[in-house]
Amino acid sequence: MKNTPFTQKHIALGAKMAPFAGYNMPISYTGINDEHQAVRTNAGVFDVSHMGEFILKGENALDLIQRVTTNDASKLTAGKAQYSSLPNNEGGLVDDLLVYCIEENNVYMLVVNASNIEKDWNWISQFNTKGVEMHDISDKTCLLAIQGPNATSILQPLTEVDIVNLKYYTFAKGVFAGVPNVVISATGYTGAGGIEIYFEDKDGAADKIWDAIFAAGGPKGLKPIGLGARDTLRLEMGFCLYGNDIDDRTSPMEAGLGWITKFTKDFPSRAIFEKQKAEGISRKLVGFEMVDKGIARHDYDIKDAAGNVIGRVTSGTQSPSLGKAIGLGYVNTSHAALDSEIFIAVRDKALKAKVVKVPFLG
Repeated sequence: MKNTPFTQKHIALGAKMAPFAGYNMPISYTGINDEHQAVRTNAGVFDVSHMGEFILKGENALDLIQRVTTNDASKLTAGKAQYSSLPNNEGGLVDDLLVYCIEENNVYMLVVNASNIEKDWNWISQFNTKGVEMHDISDKTCLLAIQGPNATSILQPLTEVDIVNLKYYTFAKGVFAGVPNVVISATGYTGAGGIEIYFEDKDGAADKIWDAIFAAGGPKGLKPIGLGARDTLRLEMGFCLYGNDIDDRTSPMEAGLGWITKFTKDFPSRAIFEKQKAEGISRKLVGFEMVDKGIARHDYDIKDAAGNVIGRVTSGTQSPSLGKAIGLGYVNTSHAALDSEIFIAVRDKALKAKVVKVPFLG
């Protein structure tokens, strides 16, 4: 099992640790609800150094990205990022990812899910027929996400980059806590605002940055946050988690990701997705909230009033912000309209739920 440069910090802070994507990761410190509310109301620090990062360089870098992703990366200028996906050939998704434009038409960084690093690298590599320089920098890249409404004001003294006014899905490179060449971005996964910082752990940079963040933020209530709260925060925003809500058998059209699927270029499964857009889909990812008491969990059956299976739950939790149980799941399109009554099979019971608008937090 791999460690991140911050693993010993988590253990020293009393974090509950567990394996995740081959890494020893903190799940919670003081409890998921407490950590969740800290991010929603103030600020928290996530160690997400397990994520994967690839650098693509050269005159054909953009061409390669355009041929493997669904979104249109030609719209990116230096300092901008976009959410996108890697489709497979069968109408499903290899992964979802972020594309950062470091130098227009020439240098890009792809940020991929931790559990898919090798799969994504191999998938993209087979399309690299025009000599694009590819570097997997995952193992040497640290990534901290400092999220919450007060995150940027707490951290602003640590950098000359104007992070308070950093627009969503943009980034800048600069000195942070005395460490040079830090990529500072605003592409958060919590819906609470904040930044992410990417840097190489050399000359003690990881310790230096971690300690500086908590020296600045500790007196202002900044807390370390585990992956448990990361999941409840993203679910309240209706953000998809690869392996749960999207996978190699789900299409962007079914997952509500038509907005990152641009038919102005060619990519794997384009014809399948175009047909789905034109003719409609038979199932759809929806948000729901429980009416009866109970929590829906991944892979529970979703039924109609007559007891017929009409879909399955992909994610579910008790929402700390809303005080009610919520979830995401695929259902037959005939049951996907807002306020549709559905039933979640929890052990031997069918618990009533209703389809609601996503994001759950208005």
